[in-house]
Amino acid sequence: MDLFYGQSHAVRGASIAISQGEVVAIMGQSGSGKSSLLYCLAGVLPVAGGEVRFEGLPLGALDDDTLSALRRDRFGFVFQHGELLPELTVEENAALPLRLAGQRKATALAAAGEVLGRLGLADLRERRPSQVSGGQNQRVAVARALVHRPTVVFADEPTGSLDSANAATVLEEFLALARAQGTAVVLVTHDHKVAACADSRYTMSDGVLAREQDVA
Repeated sequence: MDLFYGQSHAVRGASIAISQGEVVAIMGQSGSGKSSLLYCLAGVLPVAGGEVRFEGLPLGALDDDTLSALRRDRFGFVFQHGELLPELTVEENAALPLRLAGQRKATALAAAGEVLGRLGLADLRERRPSQVSGGQNQRVAVARALVHRPTVVFADEPTGSLDSANAATVLEEFLALARAQGTAVVLVTHDHKVAACADSRYTMSDGVLAREQDVA
């Protein structure tokens, strides 16, 4: 697949296949194109060449409503800074994908509470994001990404804003829960310690993707 920003070639002929339940790390320096590739795979950015398929379905052939529903129901997202909604409680933030899918509030909150409990946040459900730590906020973001048991989670530097101790804990809990659910994870990172937790590793440089064993 290829992606351009104006005349700039952000992704060059990338090819990648992700299996059910697989954890894939895409490494690279800032500006290497790894985040652009992530958002192409998630159907957020349309590719200029090639195609992205999900369970055999070409994302580029879907209309906006169908693509939005796919991202809402089958995909999860974790961002570097969590991106929680400050006006909602921890529990309400975690339940958001279920509420957007039309699930009743009580049912959605119960499911969110279960996932939060597995991430050690059961006692913080009624607090706002501003009332918990950065590491706890990122756990809430993980809960939100996994609460609807998506097929795949796209994670863009999910521990990049945390200190090393919190980063290790959040990553361990995130991947353990994803693997328990059979959810695939596409993890963009510049951190070799984070990438080492993946089943498959790729490196990206100047928009070119290479599998780890192909990298000199």
